[in-house]
Amino acid sequence: MQAATSEAAPQAAIDGAALKELLARAEAASSAFMRGDMKAYLDLIEIAPDFTLMQPFGGPFSRGFDRSPEHLAELASYFQDGGVKMELVQTYASGDMAVLAVIEWGHGKVGGQDQEWPLRVTLVFRRENGEWLLAHRHADPLVHKISLEQLSALAKG
Repeated sequence: MQAATSEAAPQAAIDGAALKELLARAEAASSAFMRGDMKAYLDLIEIAPDFTLMQPFGGPFSRGFDRSPEHLAELASYFQDGGVKMELVQTYASGDMAVLAVIEWGHGKVGGQDQEWPLRVTLVFRRENGEWLLAHRHADPLVHKISLEQLSALAKG
């Protein structure tokens, strides 16, 4: 049995300079989101059509990205006057995939309240036609350790 072959030859894995540029774009995009500036966010990050999201708020994951004005206005209302600095924990890259494991050290108005907004985040990028698309984002607010009892209470809902 012969394996199927692809018409396009795989590109070389992302290099260190391109990873730094991808991290800088991700940081700038997250800062735009924390300012409630969805136009700047979408100008900085291209989102894949099959994008999946696991939000820090919990609940079911979502597929795709709703670019309707109503949804963008709703997203913009979550955060204002903020910014993000990313702490790179680890990168993984192979062929047309790149993964950034980061801590987003965010601060801004969250739901109207000025506060710190640190998140543990995994970003998965996929290269298509030379462009890096955000294919998956998983974020949780558990930067600061909690007890098993606290986690159990959260899991119960």
